Amino acid sequence: MTLYRPVGPKELELIPQGGFRAFPARLPEQPILYPVLTEAYAIKIASDWNVKASGAGYVTRFRVRKPFLDGYEVQNAGGSQYQEYWIPAEDLTVFNENIVGLIEVTASFP
Repeated sequence: MTLYRPVGPKELELIPQGGFRAFPARLPEQPILYPVLTEAYAIKIASDWNVKASGAGYVTRFRVRKPFLDGYEVQNAGGSQYQEYWIPAEDLTVFNENIVGLIEVTASFP
């Protein structure tokens, strides 16, 4: 299944360290990873929130094995166009193991 993740510059710098096959560990104040289901939603977050917070925002695209995702419910974050998975930080290693192929950057802002 194709998912998207908006990231700021600091997280983007760490993705190559995982060979573009894994997202970096969450910080203590970040207990959940929020991959989103649509590129439009990821663009909105990257361009609106990430740019405001850190001066730049990026959209990443990647594929995750569907059987892994079946263990999580799709969450609505304010409407049907804002759908995401909530992956607890303690599940990040297994999440990364279920990424198929490479994480790629599809958009950057500003």
